[in-house]
Amino acid sequence: MELRTLRYFLAAAQEKNITKAADILHVTQPTLSRQLTDLERELGVTLTLRGKNGLKLTEDGIFFRQRAQEIVELADRLEKNFAKRKGDISGMVVIGASEAVGGQILAKLIKEFYGKYPAVQFTLYNETVDNIKDRLDKGLVDIGLLLEPVDVTKYDYVRLSRQDTWGLLVREDHPLVEKSSLKADDVAPYPLIMPLRENIRAEIMHWLGREEKELSVPLFYTLLSNAALMVAEGLGCAFCMDGALAIKSDPRLRFIPLEPRRMTNSVLVWKKNNLFSPAASLFIQEINMLRAKIE
Repeated sequence: MELRTLRYFLAAAQEKNITKAADILHVTQPTLSRQLTDLERELGVTLTLRGKNGLKLTEDGIFFRQRAQEIVELADRLEKNFAKRKGDISGMVVIGASEAVGGQILAKLIKEFYGKYPAVQFTLYNETVDNIKDRLDKGLVDIGLLLEPVDVTKYDYVRLSRQDTWGLLVREDHPLVEKSSLKADDVAPYPLIMPLRENIRAEIMHWLGREEKELSVPLFYTLLSNAALMVAEGLGCAFCMDGALAIKSDPRLRFIPLEPRRMTNSVLVWKKNNLFSPAASLFIQEINMLRAKIE
């Protein structure tokens, strides 16, 4: 199985049409069809179903597309990391970041590093903590910005000094909007939008002092940007942290901290004993210098 074949399959899956994909790839339609057929024969499964309405992925095809994307992405990164520009440090540093106030420190680190090494490029994924850890473990991400609580036994890490404050995101016409802080009894009577991440939700339930079945919970979310739209629409109030940019995205929304105050640290992590590209290794050195400043 060649890397080129994976790119052919991904283009066909993206376009859902053999002819369009062939045009993009600058190959003939029969050539692309033959490549896909040979790929299915090699794997011993059916990846696509072709009909009048175009190309549709089977269940095996959906699974294969995910793995093919990871392989192609890894290959592209290797190519960029080995590309030298006039002898300078170059390559790609890939970062996965959750919504946290620690992102401001990360932004400053990237800017300062880019000033020293302008031939280095960054790719930034905004993801959930679990997705970032999955990408770290697969080697698709070099460094992750994660919100605690998180298991860091597999990683080297720096805990950042800035902390996120837990609160409730409400609409400006909500009865709670006049309060400067919120207690559990203030919040419990209203529909509540909860983070999907289980350990975070457990901490919220502990603060509320109630079981989930006693509450009205119309929605669980992964990233706050979409949940904020639901708050603005009046579906409920969303538990979140003040580091998420979505709390400032709509003037109709208000963030109210919880009482007693609940704070969460964020950490920059990377895999232990991992072989990094020169660019990523240098950036990790910058992070370790930050650790020295903090300690």
